[in-house]
Amino acid sequence: MNPAYEGPPPSIQPALRWLRAGVMAGFTTLALLAALLTPVQARAPVRTPATTRTVLVMGDSLSAAYGIPAAQGWVSLLGTRLKAAAPGWSVVNASVSGETTAGGLSRLPRQLQRLRPSVVVIELGANDGLRGLPVARMQANLDSMVRQSRASGARVLILGMRMPPNLGRTYTEGFASAYAQVARRHDAALLPFFLQPVMLDRRAFQADNLHPTAAVQGRLLDHVWPALRPLVK
Repeated sequence: MNPAYEGPPPSIQPALRWLRAGVMAGFTTLALLAALLTPVQARAPVRTPATTRTVLVMGDSLSAAYGIPAAQGWVSLLGTRLKAAAPGWSVVNASVSGETTAGGLSRLPRQLQRLRPSVVVIELGANDGLRGLPVARMQANLDSMVRQSRASGARVLILGMRMPPNLGRTYTEGFASAYAQVARRHDAALLPFFLQPVMLDRRAFQADNLHPTAAVQGRLLDHVWPALRPLVK
């Protein structure tokens, strides 16, 4: 820099001040435009994960929709009802055709560990009775299933069954009372006879006289629902 330089001549200083002000104004305008045109990152809303509680159904062919489309079975219909009447609840059908209480007991621990259900519905025993298996053994199996379910934190609904009188009074009465005794011992909910609303209607059953038709699955659900509804709060 020349030490003798004392700045621009006085005659052009007003023009330089105007130019400097214009440049600064331009920078300010550009900064403002940049701020306005820069996309704003919207903060993602914080969402609380939806908690879904599970109803686990451990049953036999009566709950496995034997002989009819699975979507028309009472358990599938229950899933639809839960969506409307008890949001946040779902149903898992772990029923197996031909299942006995012994088979259900053997499969239950894995289901409890895998699903962590809030409610367990036990619909078993019909195949024990039709095979003439000892009532005491059936009762012990049911007792263990309820005990394990309760220990896992689940509430329990037992769907009871009845046997035809040709098996003898001692057997049929002992069979029916087994469900009540297990429910009473563990303070579990009990529906004494799952097939009660259709049992006397021959048209309600398929050709085998054992399995309800698709047309009456809604009636079975309506029968179960009052006992299940208090458990899915």
